Amino acid sequence: MPFTITRAGRVFYEQRGSGVPVVLLHAALHDHMDFGPVAEALAARYRTIAVDWPGHGRSDPVGGGQEAGAALLAGVLADLVSCLELPPAVLIGNSVGGFAAARLALDEPHRVAGLILVNTGGFTRQTAVSRLACRVLGSPRLNQRLLPRLVPGYMKAGNDHDRAIAARVQARARTGEGARIAAGLWRSFGTPAHDVRAGGPRLAAPVLLVWGTRDTIVPLKAGRQTHAAIPGSHFRTLDTGHVAFASDPAGFLALAGPFIESAARAAHPSPAPPRESRSRT
Repeated sequence: MPFTITRAGRVFYEQRGSGVPVVLLHAALHDHMDFGPVAEALAARYRTIAVDWPGHGRSDPVGGGQEAGAALLAGVLADLVSCLELPPAVLIGNSVGGFAAARLALDEPHRVAGLILVNTGGFTRQTAVSRLACRVLGSPRLNQRLLPRLVPGYMKAGNDHDRAIAARVQARARTGEGARIAAGLWRSFGTPAHDVRAGGPRLAAPVLLVWGTRDTIVPLKAGRQTHAAIPGSHFRTLDTGHVAFASDPAGFLALAGPFIESAARAAHPSPAPPRESRSRT
């Protein structure tokens, strides 16, 4: 199995295809298998790398006494692209995966060819309600009781793959370790480090926002705020929950495909063909 060493321990990634890298980054308590419905199609054209965050999927638990906050995941992503020596990549990030992708694009813009942010975090205003949610779900005991009940609402499962995702997340959320990881992430969502709105105008890479309009965790209102925070971003919606690429893979690929092709072409232009030599007589 392919692993790479990061500041949080060994991280698993599944790699397919060749060409311009496309890195797939999942949501909290999810895993790389979320991208199953679109990974094969992407791998037919690109070097597709689907990552398990630390403490998720096949990756090792978070090491060194660290907490699995959003900022740590952003650092892990920076470690991964450096260890794999990736050329400029297109990053597809869902939820906290979108935050990590945007953070990399701000900190190391030379590593990012384009961003596809799916119901992403990091670009919305904190409110009294959101701060309360971060405090409540930031408690491992309360998280373990509440998060499994929230999963069906934000997933809005419409196919077997969705239902499998929801079942995996609920099973993890009911464990003590899963609740600890999820609670750490939720606490981090309420901190200034998770707010990257001020960086929106500095994003040099092209940005496509794809929003599932039926999401109850990061709703459409948050999508509009994110679009406003990132000048020049493209905003598209799908009639799905939080994991749009799993719920409507054909619709997602119809939006993402042309964007990836354009971003890849801009970041990795093909060399000009040699001029034909003309013999002189």
